Amino acid sequence: MATGPAKARGRVHAQRAANSTAVSAAARAGFVARGVIYVLIGVLSLRIALSDGGGKQADRGGAIAEIAEKPFGTVLLWLLGTALAGMAVWRLSEAAFGQAGPDGRKASKRAMAAGRFVFYGFVSYSVLSYAAGDKGSGSGSSDRDSQDVTAKALDWPGGQWIVAVAGIAVAAAGIWIAARAIMQKFHKHLKMFEMSEKARKVIDFLGMFGGAARGIVFAVAGVFAVAAAVQHQPGKAKGMDDTLRSFTETPAGPWLLVFIAAGLAAFGVFSWANARWRKV
Repeated sequence: MATGPAKARGRVHAQRAANSTAVSAAARAGFVARGVIYVLIGVLSLRIALSDGGGKQADRGGAIAEIAEKPFGTVLLWLLGTALAGMAVWRLSEAAFGQAGPDGRKASKRAMAAGRFVFYGFVSYSVLSYAAGDKGSGSGSSDRDSQDVTAKALDWPGGQWIVAVAGIAVAAAGIWIAARAIMQKFHKHLKMFEMSEKARKVIDFLGMFGGAARGIVFAVAGVFAVAAAVQHQPGKAKGMDDTLRSFTETPAGPWLLVFIAAGLAAFGVFSWANARWRKV
């Protein structure tokens, strides 16, 4: 039986499907959705910096709740969740067949794509569940979730070490994200040759500023996780909302949070630029 050629043909057909216009459109819709979430988080963070935030959370849950309150909010959430599912499908295709570019088939890049597939799959599920009526899904507090997970982990044998290592990993990831943004590593993923000179300058600014702000938030959240491990206090762990609020407690006061909020909104706009010029 010629199973070898049949399998090869199957792989070719699957790879063509992964590189199809439909998957490309799904990826671009996903970038639009990610941009919406980050712009809203930036706006909610700005409200917190300039007032009390009106009781809103500056995280993904807060963004979902904000959309739900708008006219046709449920319809918008269905669209957002579906677009995020498209992002998950694209990341799955990258994990299976590699990313665009000469080194896109490296095992490390495919593993990272697999992790992003799981993440965006979860986010999509939570948004769609919320749209379907499960108000406890998607809009939960990132701070409470972080503290609950940390509390459970600290009760495990060697839990302090596990939480500490996880916190260091998150902090390191934040530094890596910020450094890559500042070094403009995003250029290799974008069709820079299709942009006008003015568009390149704007996108460079958005990518550097937005990526650096996003990385700083991750890094600070990781530091809080390490503090929770060292002091064996789950309450020291912070989700995105409490991490952002912590910037108001620095000597710079609320203005540091204003800066970070602007950066997160900039990353959202940069995500929209990815929807237009990303190589997928």
